[in-house]
Amino acid sequence: MFEVIEHTADIGFRVTAPGPGELFARAAEALVALGFETEPIEEREVCELAATGWDWESLLVNWLSEVLYVLDARRLLLKRVEVTQISPEAVSGRGYGEPWNAERHRAKLIIKGVTYHQLVVEQRPEGWYAQVILDT
Repeated sequence: MFEVIEHTADIGFRVTAPGPGELFARAAEALVALGFETEPIEEREVCELAATGWDWESLLVNWLSEVLYVLDARRLLLKRVEVTQISPEAVSGRGYGEPWNAERHRAKLIIKGVTYHQLVVEQRPEGWYAQVILDT
């Protein structure tokens, strides 16, 4: 679903999808999977997600920052993310998951933020591609 990128002080991932909506959903799920074991997460709650930007790159950074906010501030772990609307300037969707429980959910990595370093979002002949580096 995603490929981990080794980086000197940080970590990143690459993701591909047939369209931009699926790309943004998969990128959000990759972010969660890098921070937590996702297998035990159950889809008990629905969380509305939205972000804006001025191009695909800023939109992806802002979208993933919103997902990170849900993980950190709301302590809601997302098992699955779906995008319901997307354009180069706005994205909205839903996350399905449950509140973090230390007895059931194992944290793997502390993610501090989403960076623009080596950021790529592009449409290729075979589909959409993104590369994201996270500050850890």
